[in-house]
Amino acid sequence: MLFNMFHIPTKSLTLYQTDNRTFMAGIYIHIPFCKQRCVYCDFYSTTHQEKEDRYIEAVCTELKWRRQTLSDQIHTIYIGGGTPSLLRPQSIEQLKKNIYQYYPIAPEPEFTIEANPDDITPEWLEAMKCIGINRISMGVQSFHNDMLKLIHRRHSGEKAIEAVKLCQKHGFKNISIDLIYGLPGQTLQDWQEDVRLAIALNVQHISTYALIYEEGTLLWQWREQKKVYEADEELSLAMFEYLITQLKENGFEHYEISNFGKPGFHSRHNSSYWNNIPYLGCGAAAHSLIGTERMYNVANLNQYMDNMNQYDKGNLNYKDVCHCEELSFHERYNDRIITCLRTAAGLNLKELETDFGTGLKDYCLKMAAPHLNEKTLQITDTDRYPQGVLKLTHQGIFLSDGIMSDLLWVE
Repeated sequence: MLFNMFHIPTKSLTLYQTDNRTFMAGIYIHIPFCKQRCVYCDFYSTTHQEKEDRYIEAVCTELKWRRQTLSDQIHTIYIGGGTPSLLRPQSIEQLKKNIYQYYPIAPEPEFTIEANPDDITPEWLEAMKCIGINRISMGVQSFHNDMLKLIHRRHSGEKAIEAVKLCQKHGFKNISIDLIYGLPGQTLQDWQEDVRLAIALNVQHISTYALIYEEGTLLWQWREQKKVYEADEELSLAMFEYLITQLKENGFEHYEISNFGKPGFHSRHNSSYWNNIPYLGCGAAAHSLIGTERMYNVANLNQYMDNMNQYDKGNLNYKDVCHCEELSFHERYNDRIITCLRTAAGLNLKELETDFGTGLKDYCLKMAAPHLNEKTLQITDTDRYPQGVLKLTHQGIFLSDGIMSDLLWVE
């Protein structure tokens, strides 16, 4: 139903305004280590945490030589994974030291780390505060223990609640939790309980995702073997409708299809992905997008570490260790459509014309016409945006995949 994976366009040195704050580039660090693999996950990860020290050294090497590819001031730092909370605090401190050494960092950057509830202890939280982490993104997924056990999460619902409260007790005032709906066997009542619990915890941000059966995952194999069954479309729509209604009634702004934040607490880092902001990704399988060039590293722990070692010794060149591809004109147009229509801010038609010409703007409006007639898309006009902004309506959010697909340029 919803796009959960997407390409990310960018224009170098573009400013973006959100929550009354202007910011620019971001850095993402991928930590691939996990204690165990979730059945739905197709992100690159490994259980070989004994290689932590060598891996952190390799990432620091990459941070050093990539500093010339991104000279913009850094406003967001995001350590994701994998499970970054498995790292020793000194490893995170080492990453921060190198980031601050090689990049111009804005005052008070948003500094996020992803965490599993099981890893959150008073000692860990105090270490994160000392390092400068000011935002914690917690992979809760569900508060129901049967659901957590099914998808191979290692925490319990009770532990997730305890972890959120512990973060709050230790002074963290920007906490995000992830939830998944459409899990095998999950009822509407189960989901309603998850949403009510999330609201009651008084977190500042909630990300929610419709379960996707990615080919090659254990969950995909189970479905092929008919051990589990997908939630039907009607149930998924009812879950999403309940989510939107409840979060809006409780002070959350639905600023992107999968993301809800209280005022002042939109994810600044993730907002960069949807709003033409350059970002640098370091680590195994990490992606970057700077200017019109997309770059990505090999999705293999040992190969990544070897590449960084050989590059540091001068035995490999830039193109050998980081795959680069120039985005075509129409690829950048398609990326703009997908990313902007995901957001409540929508697609600025004047910017679309400026960046891609009258022909593609007219093509976009032609393809949008049926959806405008069906009131799943709307154009809002203001003095600031005289040509208007194309946005999904409330009804259109539920049909977003098909609508965005219709607006894409197909060769």
